[in-house]
Formats: sequence, C-alpha cells, structure tokens
Amino acid sequence: MTKQELENRTILYGLISRLMIAEVDCAFLKNIDNNKSILELFPNYKRWPRRKELSCGELISTQYDVDFANLFLMHLVPYESFYTREDQMIESGGENPVVSLYNALDFRVELDKARVVSPDHIGVELEFMYMLCVAIEKAYNAKDNDGMKELIDIQKGFLKDHLLVWAPMFLMAMKNESRTPLYHDGADLALEFILSDFEYLSNITKPDKK
Repeated sequence: MTKQELENRTILYGLISRLMIAEVDCAFLKNIDNNKSILELFPNYKRWPRRKELSCGELISTQYDVDFANLFLMHLVPYESFYTREDQMIESGGENPVVSLYNALDFRVELDKARVVSPDHIGVELEFMYMLCVAIEKAYNAKDNDGMKELIDIQKGFLKDHLLVWAPMFLMAMKNESRTPLYHDGADLALEFILSDFEYLSNITKPDKK
C-alpha cells in the first residue's frame, strides 16, 4: 500500500462519512467545489444549475437539509441492525454488535453531536473506517508494518462482517430516493468505493504464493 493510496482512502472515507452523519455545511460544500478531483466524483452535482444559481445558505436550507431529513431521518433507515435483525428493530444499546469493536479500539460515538440514535448508523460505521485509515497512516509513517497489517485486517473484517452485509441495500435505496444530485452522487460514490475497497484490501492481504 503506497502513501498515495493511504491518503486517497482516508480522504474518501472522511468525505462519505461526513456526508451521511449530519447535515452539510458551507465548509463541506466548498471542500468539494474547490477540489477538482473530488468534484469529478460528483458528476451530476457538478453539472447541476442550481449550484450556481443559489447561495450556499439557500442551497442548504431549501435543498440539502430537506434531502438529508428525507433520506436519514424520515423515509429510510440508515442502521445496520434494522437490516440484520429479524424484528427490524434498531439496537441502540450495548448489545449492538459494533459497540464491542468500537470500544476495543477506543472509538467513541458522540450520538448527541451526530444526527444518529445508534452506533451502527452508516455515517458512524464509515467514520470508523476513516479513523482506522488515519491510524494506518500513522503506522505507515512510523514504519510499523505489524501495526499496519493488524489495522488493515480489522478494516477488511469490518467491511465483510458489517458494512457490506447491509450498506449496499441502503445506498441503492438512498440513490433512488434522493432529491438532489449531491446525495444521489454521494450514494453512488459510497457504494462503488466500499465494494472496490474491499476488493483492494482482499488483494493486498492475500498470502504470498510459494
């Protein structure tokens, strides 16, 4: 894994987790608009006329906040336990299967600051992957190969056992239900990225053939 690959993964997990964990603000939108590489990942958003017709504040109040509420608070359920429990109940307590892993790695979910009611929200799970990316970068810079390998294995396992079990279903529904190009493209980007990232991690962790 090269330094550039590490940085790209960190940026993308940070981007999609922020998009889904709470309503966007002008600083987040400017980061997309001012970075050509990131803007290319949002092709419909890039071509959307209203992006230049309305101010940032107007876009947020009349478009993005409405879409966020529709997708994450009202019509869809962005929680793993809803998809994996037979009774489709959201497990917000300590019995949630992701909590023990979060605790083991000292990842704390501030539910009051994020727009979530349970730690298995898609935005939180993606933020966990982002946090692991940051830790992998630190291990890389410290030339801690064993630490890198352990963290990469944790990421691959978390994708396999958690995100890939349910997130594709949610993201496809999110794409279909979205009312703005920002969230439509964001769902598309997140789905494509987590699938390709799992393939990437699986390839780099294959045992060497003798």
